[in-house]
Amino acid sequence: MPTAARLMAAVCLAALAYVLSSIVVPLMPESTDFGIFFPLNSVLGFGVGWFVMGRRAGRGTTAAINNGLTGVFVLLLWGVMVQAINEMVRRAMLNRYDNAFEAMVAIFQLGAEYAYLIAVVPMGIAAVIGAVIAGLMTEYADNHWK
Repeated sequence: MPTAARLMAAVCLAALAYVLSSIVVPLMPESTDFGIFFPLNSVLGFGVGWFVMGRRAGRGTTAAINNGLTGVFVLLLWGVMVQAINEMVRRAMLNRYDNAFEAMVAIFQLGAEYAYLIAVVPMGIAAVIGAVIAGLMTEYADNHWK
């Protein structure tokens, strides 16, 4: 059911996903083609905000901060995995894998590489601050627009 808290969480995480994506761009090699990187991550943020954070709103300030941290963790997890799957499919179309099992293993290898690549201090600071703000704004929306 649509609520103000779900909408607020979705918009906050979509915006945060865009900000975090802009932090990731300089970390990647210069030859990287980002394609739909920003819109895809923003859509993921919107979905995570709507389905994960929005339904858990209304439990108090501490729970709101925890909700924001959980939402951002899920966003980062899904973002890394979706980008790893995207890269695996791109490589598979170039016949880089001998069989399907090798391609499936590559998803986790690429995901681990991407997670290691984005594990930098500015990314962590932006993620934590954004998580707290998103959680508190979601709680505010739930309390004031029922």
